[in-house]
Order: sequence, then C-alpha cells, then structure tokens
Amino acid sequence: APCAPPMTQPTPPAPLPDTSSPQDNAWSCLLSLETQVQLIQASLTFHIAELTRLHQTTEAVSLSLQALLECLLLALTTPPMPPADAEWLVSAPSSGFLAPAAAEWFVSASGLGLSAPHSKLPHPALPDVYDGDCKVGEHFLQSCITYIQLSREAFTSNALKIAWVLSYMKAG
Repeated sequence: APCAPPMTQPTPPAPLPDTSSPQDNAWSCLLSLETQVQLIQASLTFHIAELTRLHQTTEAVSLSLQALLECLLLALTTPPMPPADAEWLVSAPSSGFLAPAAAEWFVSASGLGLSAPHSKLPHPALPDVYDGDCKVGEHFLQSCITYIQLSREAFTSNALKIAWVLSYMKAG
C-alpha cells in the first residue's frame, strides 16, 4: 500500500497590501468627524427650538398667572356694593370689622362660596411649590387663592399677598 504523504498545515493567505495612504485615512476620518458634527448641530438646533418654545409657553403661563393674581387681589380688595338700604353693614362699635351679617353678605356676593370667618377654622393647606409646569399652573393658582381667602387676617396688604404667592414660584 502506498504511503500517504505527510500532512502539512496550510499556510494562511498573505494579507492584501494596504493600498490606502495615510492621507486617505486622514480624509476618511475627517469626513466621519464632519458628519458627526453636522448631526450634533442638527440635534442642538432642534433642542434649542424646543427650549425656546417651552420658554415662551412658560412665560405665557407666568403672565397669565400674574394677571389672574392681580384680578384676584383686585376682587378681594374691592367688594361689590351692597344694597342702599343695608343697615346691617354697620360695624360693631370700635371693632373695625364688618358685622357678621355684612361679612356673610360680602362672602355670598363675591361668589367665594365660603362661610363667614370663624376664629376656630382649621388652617388651610399650603400650595405646592410651582415649578413652571403649565399643566399644574391653574391648580397652583387655585391653591393660592383658596389659602389667601381662608387666611385673610394674615394678608394685610396686596404686596404681602403677591410676595407670598411668588415665594412658592421656584421656576418658570
């Protein structure tokens, strides 16, 4: 029987010679970087436009809240005129306050839907801090209005009311 030739391991093919020059590699790298820069610039342009839109929305909500607050403060400081024959509006001697019947009339005429103030009412909840989110702006404003209405004795001036509301506006 004929002898088989000894087995040898095949030799790997020789690598193809690198036909690209270092200059070609540099151009490829530069083109890749330029493409990446363009993508980043497009992304930044999009995000800047989105931030601008959000800023404008926040500004509009802030202006609306300020206008509503001014209306509220005006409504709280300017009660509607009672009927001319309302003798019950006379304040108690030297108390400086409206008589209870007058206070009840003021509350019902102003549409606040609250009962006359009592000294033993529970303390109202404080509003949540407003962070500029327009989705919760109306809720924030209503919370402030409710607190001010239920704590009138604590708010002796419009400036105090405004400063108190602004203290809860941490952004936007």
